[in-house]
Amino acid sequence: MYSIYVIEDQTILRELVCRLVDGLTGFNLVGDSGDGLEGLQECKELVPDLVIVDIMVPSLNGLEIVRQLRKATPETKLIVFSGYSTRERVQAALKAGVNGIVHKDASIEELESAIKHVMVGASFMSTQILEIMRDLMLNPAALSDLDKLTTREREILQLVAEGNTTKEVAAKLDISVKTADSHRTNVMSKLDIHDVASLTRFAIQQGLIQV
Repeated sequence: MYSIYVIEDQTILRELVCRLVDGLTGFNLVGDSGDGLEGLQECKELVPDLVIVDIMVPSLNGLEIVRQLRKATPETKLIVFSGYSTRERVQAALKAGVNGIVHKDASIEELESAIKHVMVGASFMSTQILEIMRDLMLNPAALSDLDKLTTREREILQLVAEGNTTKEVAAKLDISVKTADSHRTNVMSKLDIHDVASLTRFAIQQGLIQV
């Protein structure tokens, strides 16, 4: 039996996906979370066969979760939800190593199909995503500025952009305030952004947080 973990901050959608998983023969829901950091930690501990994660979740966005799970639990299959798909976001998802991308406009039947395809080793992309992928192949986009940042720096960027103070960032990531402040300084230096407001705008543009 395949184990599945769901990370989605919208309660109604998370419950809907969980019910779908519970009703699928041969699949077992082992956990769910509405918080990115919490969900990532539980997935590292549980090592589920499949993780379904929304791209936009608080504390740690879905793509960063994918990047970290790809390293920590390489056998885990990964499907991301995307409600607002752009070239940059799809490119970032593919580079992060997703096995499937399901648009939030998709039907429950399409999500079920995605789960079954991915678990047998195939990839799955919603129709809207396939159109963007074709465009990417014809017109490759430049690398994102996010590629300049380390894993920890991307975590810091999202938490700062979400309005957390340096002390709160340190507490969430279980690091010292001095270390958190050092990472924050490095982020601003690498991106050539020197105030929180501009850093927040950058995070929104990159799809790390929503307005």
